[in-house]
Amino acid sequence: MSERHEHTISVVIPVYRGERTLPAVIDELVPYTQGFQTPDGSSARITEVILAYDRGPDRSDLVLRRLAQQHTFIKVVWLSRNFGQHAATLAGIASSGGDWIVTVDEDGQQDPAFISAMLDTAIRDAAEVVYAKPTNKPPHGVVRNAASRAAKRILQSIFGSGNASEFNSFRLILGEIGRSVAAYTGTGVYLDVALTWVANRQVTCDVTLREEGDRPSGYSYTRLLGHFLRMVLSTGTKGLRLVTILGAIFAIAGVLFAVYLIIARIVSGDVPEGWTSQMVVTALGVGAILVSLGIVAEYLGVAVNMAMGKPPYLIVRDPADSPLAHRPDVPARRPDVPQHDDA
Repeated sequence: MSERHEHTISVVIPVYRGERTLPAVIDELVPYTQGFQTPDGSSARITEVILAYDRGPDRSDLVLRRLAQQHTFIKVVWLSRNFGQHAATLAGIASSGGDWIVTVDEDGQQDPAFISAMLDTAIRDAAEVVYAKPTNKPPHGVVRNAASRAAKRILQSIFGSGNASEFNSFRLILGEIGRSVAAYTGTGVYLDVALTWVANRQVTCDVTLREEGDRPSGYSYTRLLGHFLRMVLSTGTKGLRLVTILGAIFAIAGVLFAVYLIIARIVSGDVPEGWTSQMVVTALGVGAILVSLGIVAEYLGVAVNMAMGKPPYLIVRDPADSPLAHRPDVPARRPDVPQHDDA
């Protein structure tokens, strides 16, 4: 029966500069490797913690080797060079094997006590992806927080990036969905954008963020800007589609303007000679150029989708056999591992 099913969880942590903070994060995860019950009564266990080493500036590699010797559930993925947080996360996801995948940062800001609440949310709402939704302000400066909110709104409203305002590095992903995304996602594609391509339902779960430990953020404003630009480019062909729309608008406006000038020339006759024909040619020419660019953009859009690895479909198992189908039929209870009151 479904109540006897134990949900296996793979925790993926991209490691760039975790020499000081990573051991404490692992210590917090250890109790969950013994098995626990969620508030709704589901049985779960963290079966592996995958540490994807992204070649940072400190001696995180020494810490990874020591932790792997201390804990049998730790699996280290060694990247050949620094590829960035999202690439390291994808490498860890590709190496996972659990029913569910949880991505966690190395700085200790995200409390693993909320994993059980996120799992309950996924099962209750039949969602393949659950994002942590902080109930408190992120521990960054006012300018950075405001810029982050503005960037996500732009992605969501202008570039059509689904639920970009909910994106968060603390995620719970259905295992087969996450591993499929890691397998086909192209270079430079933003992980959360790729998840919107195939996930049927994405929801959020309230969490409380903590301080980032004793280290400053590894993201400068320059890196954050580059991060935003990559998100824009990986949203797909919406930007190219804007070129097509702009070209059509200018073409229509050019025709209307040309008609207006011809009528004004015939009616009033006081338009300087040669000016009407020049403006008509200019208006129609600009419209034709922009329409042509729009057509080229549509062809580029096809190539971009292929380069990003966006699949035309994704085959998954029978929903009746999915981890989402295993709903506990027992009364809700407190989890075995201590939880926050608002988890």
